[in-house]
Amino acid sequence: MTYARMNAEERKAEYTRVQQEYRALKEKNLNLNMARGKPSKEQIDQANGLFELMRDPADYVTDGIDVRTYGELAGIPAARRLFAEVLGCRPEQVFVGGNSSLQLMYDTISKAYTHGLLHSPRPWCKEERVKWLCPVPGYDRHFKVTETFGFELLSIPMTEEGPDMDAVEAAVQDPAVKGIWCVPKFSNPEGIIFSDAVIRRMAALKPAAPDFLIMWDNAYCIHEFEGPFTPFPDMLSLCEENGNADMVFEFFSTSKITMPGAGIACFACSEGNMAYMKKLIDIQTIGFDKVNQQRQVLFLQNKAHMLEMMRERAKIMAPKFRCVTETLEREIAPLEIADWKYPKGGYFISLDAMPGTAKRTLELCREAGVTMTGAGATFPYGKDPKDSNIRIAPSLPPVEELREAIAVLCVCLKLSALEALGV
Repeated sequence: MTYARMNAEERKAEYTRVQQEYRALKEKNLNLNMARGKPSKEQIDQANGLFELMRDPADYVTDGIDVRTYGELAGIPAARRLFAEVLGCRPEQVFVGGNSSLQLMYDTISKAYTHGLLHSPRPWCKEERVKWLCPVPGYDRHFKVTETFGFELLSIPMTEEGPDMDAVEAAVQDPAVKGIWCVPKFSNPEGIIFSDAVIRRMAALKPAAPDFLIMWDNAYCIHEFEGPFTPFPDMLSLCEENGNADMVFEFFSTSKITMPGAGIACFACSEGNMAYMKKLIDIQTIGFDKVNQQRQVLFLQNKAHMLEMMRERAKIMAPKFRCVTETLEREIAPLEIADWKYPKGGYFISLDAMPGTAKRTLELCREAGVTMTGAGATFPYGKDPKDSNIRIAPSLPPVEELREAIAVLCVCLKLSALEALGV
């Protein structure tokens, strides 16, 4: 029977029973962390071959370039070609940096703030007001970047096909709206793949701001863990076809393909944006770690090899996601106290608990030794207006520990729902 259909006495008896389960779980003294989408040791170990490379002096030379010395601000040509093949764009549109795509995203926003973009009438710091569109639920680190610069963050609802484009198209008529965050494939946290219709409407936007910017974080573009690889449109080409070549910066990294602490990241953009950004970046650095860029290229080889690697990675990831969704189906679905998505790739599961119960649920989880992403983190300013969304990150714990953690989450969902219904 669902909780909502129980009478007061039935709910009180159920609450007593679930409290006993909760006390038993607390006595286990668990210490499980599912706060972020960290790769597991098993996953990282698959990339240990990186450290067996580059023992031959010839490996330090690529395209006639010695990667051990200065130069190649935009990255070694082999790395630019590799990323271009994965993203579906041209090598000259790719800038390869260090290990963090988030750093490149921050730097892009920072340069817009201090210097403006290619078509900016003035630096954004000189604007009276800067607004930014945030599809929700979304990625907390994205939101914090634009919040740090004092932008006004505007929530855009996510649909099953991606951001609500009616809302986006209406919002960009305001010249103060300067951009939007997007995770177009296996969105964080809902695992949604933007539909072709959404992508094409995004590429065809006609914003009032001449320097409107789509931050296209394609972090999970080859991260299927269920089913075959799904090809994805090249956003740079689509924007160019619509006369918006300079409107998008695309980001990608090998953080969850090789190693987060020793991967490489890139942004891809129009040739005009590339020339503009290189002039600014040339002042702050002579170049990024080209030795690691070459090592990644030797290890990853090409797109076909990377997809084969990710099929092996899926054997680690898929059982973890099934563990979560099967437990939720068994323990929570019959009670009708939460809904969740069933992603086929990416790193997260988005769960919507009963309105007003997410904070309480996660508080109970912490007390029982399970740390999860904070309630509200998937919304701008950390404020979920419904206090409902919970981001589940199954990637780090082994399946045995994950099973314990989700058992705790289910019990806490039950307790908070019963309290909200009145016991």
